[in-house]
Amino acid sequence: MPTPPTGTSVVRAINARAALRLLLDLGPLSRPEIAARLGVSKPTASHLLAQLRDSGLVKSDGSRDGTVGRAAELFSVNEKAAYTAAMNVTPERITTAVVDLTGARVGTFELTTPDGDPSDPAEQVLAALRGACGPAGIRPSDLRLVVIGIQGAIDPTSDRLRFASHLPGWQRSGLTALLQERVGAPVSIENDVNLVAIAERSHGVATENDSFAVLWVSDGIGMGLMLGGRIHRGLTGGAGEISDLPLPGAPTARDTNEFGASGMQALAGAPALGRILDANGFAADTPAAAMRAAIADGGDRSSAALDEIASRLALGLSAVVAIIDPELIILAGDFALAGGERLRSLVQHHLHAAVVARPPVLLSALEEDPVLGGALRLTVERVQDEVLSTVSGGQSKPSGDED
Repeated sequence: MPTPPTGTSVVRAINARAALRLLLDLGPLSRPEIAARLGVSKPTASHLLAQLRDSGLVKSDGSRDGTVGRAAELFSVNEKAAYTAAMNVTPERITTAVVDLTGARVGTFELTTPDGDPSDPAEQVLAALRGACGPAGIRPSDLRLVVIGIQGAIDPTSDRLRFASHLPGWQRSGLTALLQERVGAPVSIENDVNLVAIAERSHGVATENDSFAVLWVSDGIGMGLMLGGRIHRGLTGGAGEISDLPLPGAPTARDTNEFGASGMQALAGAPALGRILDANGFAADTPAAAMRAAIADGGDRSSAALDEIASRLALGLSAVVAIIDPELIILAGDFALAGGERLRSLVQHHLHAAVVARPPVLLSALEEDPVLGGALRLTVERVQDEVLSTVSGGQSKPSGDED
């Protein structure tokens, strides 16, 4: 059966979306530049730009100086066509950033949430969004999407947050629906370490990798999995929640222990690792601070503590490597980063001694809040794709030629 011909409106829609994508990726361009990059005539480029400008997605951006002859008019994306927000929720604070359609930040806000505060999460989210939206002169309900990074995982079958007992008030069925109703905009709740993995692939150490694992070592221990270029969340959103991964020498979830933890969290969460440092003479206010003290010391007791810590982290990673065989392992979180290159090399040494596959182990190099950065990347990509999908074929192109 012959393939039906593609309608001209479909072709125009494809070209219009391609023109908008060019402007999103490259910034201001002239009409001839767009025509050349798309391989279309100048009149066609003129029509595409007129269509996009009429729809409020593109604007004239002045002209480029220094050219021979008539100055070329420049066109750019109308950054005010859509706004989105990203949030990083922790027991201590909610950090929020609002960006325009191009991904430029137009407002930030930090809402303090004292540890143990059982306040209504919807009111907290709304207050944080209002603070971040204020500088842009918009309301939370004007946002096209809000992505919330959180230390837990949302179960899509019940819309309930799991693995988040440290966030009072957030464990309720219908959480996403509640937030959307109160905010007045679409809301997506994402695991924080999954967002770190997105940031690593976007602008971190995994830009060339499609399959890798991020091990987050802080007060809690978690993992983000990128498989085939996509975040792997699992059936109930709990993929990568390795804190309860059964390990030799660690209590199971059925066992009781003085620290209330089991599995890998009991063996290799920052509190457990901090106790190793303390036993070797490196006591501090936080496990990460104790790790920095051990790194600075460099003596025999430091070496013994770091070797024990690295062997515990490698033990958990060996199970992950055996199952998913990733291209790369990334160490992140304040405790892992405090250990720096010395801890990284020890973890890699112990891991490679335990498994047949030997993926490299790298330290995260993300400088800003990696959870917020991943959430921003995700929200901008989703809304840009949404906006691109709304571009239609418009009307037939006019006759004539333009420069």
